[in-house]
Amino acid sequence: MAIQSRASSSFSSVHFSTRSYTHDVFLSFRGEDTRYAFTGHLHRYLVLNRINTFIDDELTRGEEISQALVRAIEGSKLSLIVFSENYASSKWCLDELVHILGCRRSNNQMVRPIFDKVDPSDVRHQGGKFGEAVAEHERRFKDDMDKVLRWRAALSEAANLSGWHFSGGKV
Repeated sequence: MAIQSRASSSFSSVHFSTRSYTHDVFLSFRGEDTRYAFTGHLHRYLVLNRINTFIDDELTRGEEISQALVRAIEGSKLSLIVFSENYASSKWCLDELVHILGCRRSNNQMVRPIFDKVDPSDVRHQGGKFGEAVAEHERRFKDDMDKVLRWRAALSEAANLSGWHFSGGKV
């Protein structure tokens, strides 16, 4: 797997402190897009390499981001955000992203984006499917435009971080 050689060199250089973290890595992703593809492979690789990784397969989805998910984000040393084609269509993913970036600012949590078959500039500037999804959120949440503006800012902020672009065969 192409990500394996690069990921092993990247992750082996990451030192996880002994501070009270419950997880080394928190995976943020749109389940319908990548759970059984890229994110599933990444999760398996991390676990095989004894990297304590949180994945949301036990959580029930709802209207609000759950307390269990908030604790998992806050208790992780590193958050990996897997941006896929439909990531921005999920209110849940966007709320999660806002919380992750808040932890980056307040707790110095490491955050790295992974662009899975999406152009990082589409995430950064909300173009393509990302633009369509945010426009739909603007229509649905016209009474709460502050929320939509937080989502837009979070997408731009995350896309400006150093990360990886996976275009299908190579990282």
